[in-house]
Amino acid sequence: MRSKFITLALMLVDAALVMLAPCLALLVRFEGAGNDYYFAIILHYLPVAIFIRLSVFYAFGLYHRLWRYASINELLAISGAVTVSSIFLTVYLLLADSGLPKSLYLLSWFFNILLIGSSRLFIRIIHQLRQVPHNQRVKVLIVGAGDAGAMLAREINHRYYETKELVGFVDDDPYKRDKLLFGARVLGSSEDIRKITQNQAIKEIIIAMPSVKGTVLRRIIKICQATGCSIQKVPGLFELLDGKVTVQQLRNVDIEDLLQRDPVKLDMPQIKTRLANKRVLVTGAGGSIGSELCRQIAQMTPASLSLLGKGENSIYEIERELRGKYPELSIEPIIADVRDRQRIDSIFSRVKPQIVFHAAAHKHVPLMERQPEEAVRNNIFGTQAVAEAADRYNSETFIMISTDKAVNPTSIMGTTKRVAEMIIQNLNNLSPTKFAAVRFGNVLGSRGSVVPLFKKQIAAGGPLTITHPDMRRYFMTIPEASQLVLQALTQAQGGEVFVLDMGQPVKILDMAQDLIRLSGLEPDRDILIKFTGLRPGEKLFEELLTAEEGTNATKHAKIFKANLKAIDQPALVSNLRDLKNAIERDEILSLLANLVPTYTAFVAPEKQNNVNKVVPDEAVNERMDLNPVTVGLQ
Repeated sequence: MRSKFITLALMLVDAALVMLAPCLALLVRFEGAGNDYYFAIILHYLPVAIFIRLSVFYAFGLYHRLWRYASINELLAISGAVTVSSIFLTVYLLLADSGLPKSLYLLSWFFNILLIGSSRLFIRIIHQLRQVPHNQRVKVLIVGAGDAGAMLAREINHRYYETKELVGFVDDDPYKRDKLLFGARVLGSSEDIRKITQNQAIKEIIIAMPSVKGTVLRRIIKICQATGCSIQKVPGLFELLDGKVTVQQLRNVDIEDLLQRDPVKLDMPQIKTRLANKRVLVTGAGGSIGSELCRQIAQMTPASLSLLGKGENSIYEIERELRGKYPELSIEPIIADVRDRQRIDSIFSRVKPQIVFHAAAHKHVPLMERQPEEAVRNNIFGTQAVAEAADRYNSETFIMISTDKAVNPTSIMGTTKRVAEMIIQNLNNLSPTKFAAVRFGNVLGSRGSVVPLFKKQIAAGGPLTITHPDMRRYFMTIPEASQLVLQALTQAQGGEVFVLDMGQPVKILDMAQDLIRLSGLEPDRDILIKFTGLRPGEKLFEELLTAEEGTNATKHAKIFKANLKAIDQPALVSNLRDLKNAIERDEILSLLANLVPTYTAFVAPEKQNNVNKVVPDEAVNERMDLNPVTVGLQ
């Protein structure tokens, strides 16, 4: 009812303005002098003019808009409606031989746009005058006066002015200093943030820099944290794909932002060429990396995508998500255990995948220390079963996800992953299928990773548990890791173990303290940090490559190829046969040591050799002859 009343009121106002416009045009045309003859003609044709104009206005949707949010789009709609109605009216008047001066048509068009546009602007002004008082709105500062910042400013001014007051911007571009953007001034550079927030009583800072380098973002976040303001940011390029920025898309600054690395530049056409119209199978498709791989692959228009996993719930979730986003894609969920050779053979004989991504594995280090039999069955013989099936059914390429813990391993998990690498290296020498592995480090947000654990501990009031104050790890985001795996697919010629550039290692203690502060608390005051000691199989510092390994560059700046020794096939086959028949724990460990001579079982921290101690960054770089890169958890 209220909507119909508003529409009727607007139409009555427009009718009055449509009558007023030709009268004003007549006064301008004759410079203020009265002309009763032409005025009488105008009065005669006014009913027709009102009917034509209001009909066109209605067709253009001028009575179905929220004019309190009017912008340039609404002005264009008004101009279009007035122009079209003027054409219809002019044709009618000329056919009726009205005798009106031709200049009146143009002047009437102008005054209609002016009057109708002013009436809508008046509605917006009235609405803003009734808004919440300034002292009840949150004062906002936007960091970044680029495209994202401009779109956010428009959103705040048009839709959120009742709750937020945009005070201004900061930007490090000297050209933008003191310039106005949507009525707000660029107040200074990022170095001025603290002073601006104090002087302007800022309560909320929005970082609108979705494509900025990780080092720059970390510096700005640190500056913003020191102000005590609420901090939000526009999602990064991995998260923001639609080219639009709205207030609803803002999220709180998280640890991923402090650890953010420079955006990965991918050769998307090359990746799409490798995957388009191909039958693709992903094992471990319900896991963190496996499911993200499926999301990325689905964008590349494969002929089919098979989601293989042991957990029915996780496979159901990723299948449901992908079917919603890609209804035309042929998707098959498959519940199977990679250790079941007969089942895997049956799947490959039916699906005949051309590209295989093997992400299924046991990855939890302490759990596998207690159950080496399961690590061996899943990580070694599960990989062997899938890889040999890929060979039998002529898959083109097989990519296995490996880990940094495969380097000089001190854990069962790392050792089994190194053996899995050896299996596919050996198979590559015997098969037309291209076999390769991709190593990388810890993945932020993956199941079992440290960040979700820390968040749960903070929510519970602490303490945060860290094994050792000097422990460091390499991190990358799930999308970055998955996209680099796809990029490695384009580099694979067969037999490679690719190593991803993981950037600089992060001290786990520093990460824990940052997470506590991002939660609005203080370390060791609000949330205690407790050191529990290294667990079996853990290192203080994950090595990047062995001393004997080096790397060769590939065509992608963040992907390297490890130089590994040739596989002794007879010894590998013999040890695998013995390992398959092994029952006792000691026997399993002994055979793993035969397969991976660099494997050393866990010892107490005070007895660990230099391999397990923190290695200065400079020493690591010198050993590698390469910027820090590592290898990783799926």
